[in-house]
Amino acid sequence: MKSAANSNRMAYDPVHLLGEVLQRESDGRYAVACDGRVWTAQRAASCLLEPMPGDEVLISGPDPARVYLLAVTVQAEPGRTTLEAQGELVLRSRTGDVSLESAGSVALRGRAAVRVQAPEYSVEADEARHAVGSMRVVARQLHATVGETRLVGRSYEAALDRITLMARLSMRSVSEMDQMRAGAIDFQAEQSARLHAAYTLVTGADLVKVDAKQIHMG
Repeated sequence: MKSAANSNRMAYDPVHLLGEVLQRESDGRYAVACDGRVWTAQRAASCLLEPMPGDEVLISGPDPARVYLLAVTVQAEPGRTTLEAQGELVLRSRTGDVSLESAGSVALRGRAAVRVQAPEYSVEADEARHAVGSMRVVARQLHATVGETRLVGRSYEAALDRITLMARLSMRSVSEMDQMRAGAIDFQAEQSARLHAAYTLVTGADLVKVDAKQIHMG
């Protein structure tokens, strides 16, 4: 009777061992080799570091039937670390800031979308590149200070209530047709104005006036 009681007690002794991850099973559990046997352990919710084959891990449980993989103690390949969680993941600081730093690059990937919501949003970089299929920007005001601007595209359309352009030098080159429609047109030059073409037509429905101190024709 005493031997049977000891056997029954040992069958339900708590498990607390260090072992090596062999593989991840199809059901999400892990096969861990330790204590001369292979244990099947469910990954604990607190273990955010994804266990990989060859990692040394800590398994624990109240009995051999309920064993959990609690933590990764030593990584087989410490050069790569993956934090993984099932379901929605929220990283929150209630009283302080959250900083994400990397000695190399930082990549954000969202299969559905990547959204940023904040009272203030700022980006500082020596070089920025954007490659998008389509872009829509809605802003109450836009202020930009640019040293050089170069725009290459197939078509350009703008609908504005008012446009003001101030420049020291201005040049426009149109290879084919250049048209302008306006209710009134006022051109004024302080020094000289020149209009030249192979054929020049100046017409007026009611009046055409040429006024100057000297007028040379031909």
